[in-house]
Amino acid sequence: MKQEKSITKVATDSTIQEGRSTAIIAYITLIGLIIAFVQNDEKKNAFANYHIRQSLGLIFTGIALFIVGLIPLLGWLISILGTIAVIILWIMGLMNAVNGKQQPIPLLGNLYNKWLANI
Repeated sequence: MKQEKSITKVATDSTIQEGRSTAIIAYITLIGLIIAFVQNDEKKNAFANYHIRQSLGLIFTGIALFIVGLIPLLGWLISILGTIAVIILWIMGLMNAVNGKQQPIPLLGNLYNKWLANI
């Protein structure tokens, strides 16, 4: 049986310290994500790159929830509950970045890493 390769590299203490500010910026609005993406493009820090993928995945999820919210009644309910969940996941991701943890966001974090592996 073939073992799957890990998509994310485990960050060392030095890469965590170097990429922590970029990782935190990635969670602060869409503009912050763009700044973090451009800033990390020069350095290619594994820790910052990991959190950029997590933040970008949350933004894509938010866009999908907005589109679902255009559907009357049931779409509104799903959109409201999903938005609350995304806010909670966003806080968890931000806390992981602040605390220097390279831990996926619950529920969708591993999928974000697979889907956005080329970033």
